[in-house]
Amino acid sequence: MYLTDKQWELIKDYFRSNNRRGNPKHSKRLLVDAVIYMATTGCQWRRIPSEFPPWRASPNEGRA
Repeated sequence: MYLTDKQWELIKDYFRSNNRRGNPKHSKRLLVDAVIYMATTGCQWRRIPSEFPPWRASPNEGRA
C-alpha cells in the first residue's frame, strides 16, 4: 500500500462510488494506490503488477 490509513481517511470521500448495483468491484483505495504506483514508477497501465486490480479496471473506475 502506498497510502497510509491516515492519508486515505483524508481523501476517501472524494472517491465515493457512483455504482448503483451495490459494492464496486475494486477497492477505490487500491485503485488510487495503482495510480500512485504508475505515476511514481512510470509503469504503463497494462504492466501494473498483479497486487492491483486488472489494468482494464483502473482507467474505467478511475473516472469516479
